[in-house]
Amino acid sequence: MSEPYPPIEPYDQGMLEVGDGNLVYWEACGNPAGKPALVVHGGPGSGCGTWMRRYFDPDRYRVVLFDQRGCGRSTPHASDPATDMRHNTTGHLIADMERLRRHLGIDRWLLYGGSWGSTLILAYAERHPGRVSEIVISSVTTTRRSEIDWLYRGVGRFFPEQWERFLAGAPGTPRDGDVVAAYARLMEHPDAAVRERATADWCAWEDTVLSGETKGASRPYGDRPSSARLALVRICSHYFSHGAWLEEGALLRDANRLAGIPGVLIHGRFDLGGPLQTAWGLARAWPGAELIVVEDAGHLGGAATRGHVLAALDRFAANPRHGGHETEATVEPPGGQAGR
Repeated sequence: MSEPYPPIEPYDQGMLEVGDGNLVYWEACGNPAGKPALVVHGGPGSGCGTWMRRYFDPDRYRVVLFDQRGCGRSTPHASDPATDMRHNTTGHLIADMERLRRHLGIDRWLLYGGSWGSTLILAYAERHPGRVSEIVISSVTTTRRSEIDWLYRGVGRFFPEQWERFLAGAPGTPRDGDVVAAYARLMEHPDAAVRERATADWCAWEDTVLSGETKGASRPYGDRPSSARLALVRICSHYFSHGAWLEEGALLRDANRLAGIPGVLIHGRFDLGGPLQTAWGLARAWPGAELIVVEDAGHLGGAATRGHVLAALDRFAANPRHGGHETEATVEPPGGQAGR
C-alpha cells in the first residue's frame, strides 16, 4: 500500500496536566481495542497534524497523537513571551510521554515519528525500553551538537548567500560564533518586532535548506501561521542551543538498549539537512534495526518514503499487541540527561 488510509477523527481527546502549569493536548483515533501506537511529531515545536493519523490502519491500531509542550494545542503556548521555557526540555517531554501512557492505561506502544521526533523517540525508548513494542522512524536525527552545527552552519557551503543573511539576522554574531544561541536570545527579546524578525529569518533559512526538495512550490516553515512559527522557532532555538540536553553521541552510544525492539529506519539519500550518516550509524549500533535508504528522497520524503512507512506500520500491526521486552531502564527526573 502506498496511499494513506482515509481521514479519520479522534474517538477521544483531552488535555493532560503534566506539571509546571502545562497542559498537553492528546487524541486517540482508530480502534480502541487495537494495537497501541504513539505519534511523536517533529520540530521540536511543530505540533501534530491530522495527516499523521492516516498512516495507521484504523481497524488495527489505537493511534495516540499529542502536541509536545508549548506548541499545537498544548498550553501555555510558546508564542506567548510570558511562557516559561525552563520547564520545556527533553527530560520533561520524556516524562510527559510516560504520564500519557499511564493515563491511557497502555502497557507498551509502537513509536512512530521523524526528524526531531526520531530524537525524542530514541531518548524515550532508551530510557523506557520495556514500554516500546516497535519503532518506525523517517528522517533520522539524534540532535547531536555536530548535527545542529551542520544544519545551521555546515549546509551554508551550499547556500553561502542565504547563510550570510541568516547570520546577519543575529547582529554581532561572529562567523564562527554560536548563531543558534544568538537566535535563542532574540526569541526572548522583550520587543515583539525583534522576535518576529528573528522568526522570519530563521524560517527563511530552514526553507532554504529544503528548497531543493520543494522547488519553490511551498515554504514548509514560512507558510505556517504566525503563532505556530513563533512557537516553533522559540522552541527549536531553545532546544538546539542546549544540545537538546543530551550528552553528545549518547543516543548512538546507548542504542544497544534497544536490543529486542524491532525498528525500521527510513532515510532519504539526499537529505541535505540531516545527512544519511546518522541513520547509517544508528542502524549499525541498534541490534535488529532495518535501514531503508530512499534513493530519490530528501528530508521531507515523498511517495516512496510514505510507502515504506505504511508498509512498516502495516507489518507491525500484525505483531502481538504487547510485544517488546521486559526490562525497564532506570528513570531519571525531568530535566536530566535524556536517554542516559
